[in-house]
Amino acid sequence: MNNKIQGTINDHILIPLHGFIHQEKSGGIVLAVSVIISLVLANSSWSEQYFYFFEQKIGIVINGYPYFNYSIHHWVNDGLMAMFFFVVGLELKREFIGGELADIRNTVLPICAAIGGMVVPAIIYVIFNAGSQTINGWGVPMATDIAFSLGILCLLGNRVPTSIKVFLTTLAIVDDLGAVLVIAFFYTSDISLVNLSIGFCFLLVMFIANKMGVKNVLFYALLGIGGVWTSFLLSGVHATIAAVLSAFMIPADSRISESIYIARTKKLLNRFKNAQSNDVSTLEDNQLEILDRMRTEAKHAIPPLQRLEHGMHPMVSFVIMPVFALSNAGISFSGIDISSLFSTNIAVGVMLGLLLGKPIGIVLSTFILTKLKIAPMPKAMTVHRLIGIGFIASIGFTMSMFVSTLAFNNHSHFTQSMMGIFAASIAGGIIGFQLLKRG
Repeated sequence: MNNKIQGTINDHILIPLHGFIHQEKSGGIVLAVSVIISLVLANSSWSEQYFYFFEQKIGIVINGYPYFNYSIHHWVNDGLMAMFFFVVGLELKREFIGGELADIRNTVLPICAAIGGMVVPAIIYVIFNAGSQTINGWGVPMATDIAFSLGILCLLGNRVPTSIKVFLTTLAIVDDLGAVLVIAFFYTSDISLVNLSIGFCFLLVMFIANKMGVKNVLFYALLGIGGVWTSFLLSGVHATIAAVLSAFMIPADSRISESIYIARTKKLLNRFKNAQSNDVSTLEDNQLEILDRMRTEAKHAIPPLQRLEHGMHPMVSFVIMPVFALSNAGISFSGIDISSLFSTNIAVGVMLGLLLGKPIGIVLSTFILTKLKIAPMPKAMTVHRLIGIGFIASIGFTMSMFVSTLAFNNHSHFTQSMMGIFAASIAGGIIGFQLLKRG
């Protein structure tokens, strides 16, 4: 009876859940649901409790003096999001080593398209907000939400050729790198050079350890969190930058080579094959020892960078990003009138920057480079697909939301920015989907 129940749980819950988690589109689906939940809560009878919860402060008290006494909202944006940017940093390093960014000759077109897709939206925003205090929001429409963008491509399945997916993926990766640089150089508070110097000292130690062959993940975690992240948090430079820099210090080579791993595994498999077995479902001690050795060898064969990236992806997609959306996407529409939304040009600048700036920048850059024969057009790329990619890239959501939290301290300005992000992202996603569907 117990076996039957266990089988039912496996077949109807665990296996489908495992399959869902490992689908590329799943992260975007969970993120969208989280945004909807946050909007519902912000406009329900629980709205007061919802906003009150994220303003509660958490810190450490030593001898009656509080340390790191920040609101839950602050911890989410500077703490949890640092883990998101850490994974972004791991992905970027992997792409530079052996991925889409490894050979610059093959990536000139998507890189330039990404740059155009960042510059034009910023220019459009500046045109609408020039000479105003709201000019600081120019970085908001530059960002692309990679989870949502790639999620839409997954929904289209085989209708989108592999070359088009590679183009958008590379574009999104460069866009992420651009967002990191914008945050680092333009969205920081007053800088404490002492704390910043301490942070770079910890980075130097991580770099030296990497070169000396240290592969222990816990070692890098202690230095990265306890040293680099903490120092950057206290320095005034946004803590997410510490996460990206720390990610680049993680070793990208394994403890043992592929040939050694294959030889050792073959030897262990032969030992396991020849090991004396029993007539029951459990294994003998020598069999367990062999399997444990095989697990250790497999662990040593995987570079720490890829082991961390693979291990952290589910947590980032299904915990960190949804929590970020829940804490930042909640906008109360009660008492908001249309005139207040457009009391400044933030909403218009963000919306047009994303919805028009992204496609214009991407399409224009692509056409210029291909016409000048600097880079070839990707295979299977059509005008419809190129414009579709431009609109898909206009989905800002989480990245644009995050930059908004840095750009606007005024709640009204933040709300206006969010409305522009929502409007552009929804419209861009629908238009892009339809264009790519047509081919």
